Amino acid sequence: MTKKALITGFTGQVGSQMADFLLENTDYEVVGMMRWQEPMDNIYHLTDKINKKDKISVYYADLNDYASLERMLNEVRPDVIFHLAAQSFPKTSFNIPIETLQTNIVGTASLLEVVRQLKERDDYSPVVHVCSSSEVYGRAKVGEKLAEDTKFHGASPYSISKIGTDYLGQFYGEAYGIKTYVTRMGTHTGPRRSDVFFESTVAKQIALIEAGLQEPIIKVGNLSSVRTFQDARDAVRAYYLLSIESEKGNVSCGEAFNIAGEEAYKLPEVIDLLISFSTKKDEITVETDTDRLRPIDADYQMFDNTKIRKFIDWKPEIPTKKMFEDLLNHWRKEITNGRVPLSR
Repeated sequence: MTKKALITGFTGQVGSQMADFLLENTDYEVVGMMRWQEPMDNIYHLTDKINKKDKISVYYADLNDYASLERMLNEVRPDVIFHLAAQSFPKTSFNIPIETLQTNIVGTASLLEVVRQLKERDDYSPVVHVCSSSEVYGRAKVGEKLAEDTKFHGASPYSISKIGTDYLGQFYGEAYGIKTYVTRMGTHTGPRRSDVFFESTVAKQIALIEAGLQEPIIKVGNLSSVRTFQDARDAVRAYYLLSIESEKGNVSCGEAFNIAGEEAYKLPEVIDLLISFSTKKDEITVETDTDRLRPIDADYQMFDNTKIRKFIDWKPEIPTKKMFEDLLNHWRKEITNGRVPLSR
């Protein structure tokens, strides 16, 4: 019988690339959860398959609407749930802290609670991937390599919401025997990355400058951060491989894993690399925009991938140079196709 995979956050960068990976590498029937008014930019390439119900379909539901989650899981009964939906931008979370906490913590609790009730009633037992974040470690000490047992230190309402999400994944696994596993992915990027994130807004501004739609000045916020980068296309492969090990019973219910790239950059180095790809590289300057600064920031994020390597045969395969170049080309293509993004 064909397995079903449900992806929450289907229209986002990672959710849409999770769908791409499953369609290309498995026989799963994919169900993408989305709210009816969500932008379709990241899934237009899949709409023909969706319309034909060719291995993929859409289900309209909302993490903040418990009844819709209950109806969806009752009808779909996925074998594996990749829970990727979230309010995911740290800076925005300072402006909408309540919505961030509501969506990420209560929304995740609602999803897991429906699974728990179905498990007790019908012995329904899916694998549930709970996507946490490297932001749970927050303001780490410089020089500290972040492992799964490193103390959490929230540095934004978003990171606090993901600490709650993280604990929920562990709790529902340990308390109720739900086959949950939790991932804390480091900074990830590549094509389809939202323009509100640092490296994507830099790439977007370069593409706008090249198209003559912005003065040759890149506006940025805090540049003191040091972090690893990885391509989201590598991350979704790790998500899938962990789901297989969880299904086999090789992952303890509620187990948490760091997933991070192995190439570290200071943020000015990221800017220099992206500018080096530009046809206008000799004209571009960089300025700090105070509106882009956060009240508090996670300035140092270096990760230990030792644990995940013991469970799956995985390492990042896409070089960061290609990842950043693909990101810039994504924005060039968007602008060439007439989709001019906001200046933000």
